[in-house]
Amino acid sequence: MRKSSEKKKFNTAIVFEKEMIAPCGMNCGSCLGYMRTENHCPGCRSDADPKPSYCRDCIEINCDLLKETESKFCYDCPKYPCRRLKNLDKRYRTRYGTSFFDNLVMIKEQGMERFLAFETERRRCPQCGSTLCVHRTFCFECGFKQHSQDSVSQQI
Repeated sequence: MRKSSEKKKFNTAIVFEKEMIAPCGMNCGSCLGYMRTENHCPGCRSDADPKPSYCRDCIEINCDLLKETESKFCYDCPKYPCRRLKNLDKRYRTRYGTSFFDNLVMIKEQGMERFLAFETERRRCPQCGSTLCVHRTFCFECGFKQHSQDSVSQQI
């Protein structure tokens, strides 16, 4: 248990907003880098620094084809789904139980507001209500262990 005088390592009271959703469908608000209070990453779509090099150099956010799309999401790209996105989706499905393809389908077909509401519910700790990190299987606040991370496709 954390002493009240100790500084929190993670922000666990995040309200998800449209600007937090990366072109690939990642919810930056549930990312470990975004949730950190030290060396905080401002998210893929932010112009603020400092951003980790893997975000600054991300092929998706820097894609010239993406810049030409109206939505600024990968689903509108003529090369969708590209190899980079396929590999990223496979890694996140395997490691974290979340799919960027499923996220993008929900955003495109049901709209951003529905997706944000879904993410808010999916990333909320059932025990204490804090925001859960996509990269961890436990709640930073109360230690609640998630047994499985449900895919968006199961909820659509």
